[in-house]
Amino acid sequence: MDFGMLGAAVVMGIAAIGSAIGIGIAGQGAIGAWKRCYINNKPAPFILTVFAGAPLTQTIYGFLLMQSMNGSDKPASFLLGLGIASGLAMCFSAIAQGKAGAAGSDALGETGKGFAQYIMVVGLCETVALFAMVFSMIVC
Repeated sequence: MDFGMLGAAVVMGIAAIGSAIGIGIAGQGAIGAWKRCYINNKPAPFILTVFAGAPLTQTIYGFLLMQSMNGSDKPASFLLGLGIASGLAMCFSAIAQGKAGAAGSDALGETGKGFAQYIMVVGLCETVALFAMVFSMIVC
């Protein structure tokens, strides 16, 4: 078994798991905010889908890193470790992003204000995954 290839697969899988969890969390927040808008006869802001979908990008980062790792000549044990560590970084970034997105949905649904501030926090969570991808691509 080629553990280097396993590392490449693992980074994609773990990042995608994080995306799924993050989207679930952020989606619950968006749906709850929409429900409160409907109960209060307020317009339901479609922009909340941005918060719900934001964690999906970690899957893309996992895929890009997987592709980069597939062509690497680094030792298999290094690639396996890199895949696990980078995948976990992307996973937890997506989960944090989902939590921030859920809070942003709640706040924006309630007040109708502050989208720029809320999306900045969501973007900060995203930065962890970007750094993990870029730095991992540099070393592999």
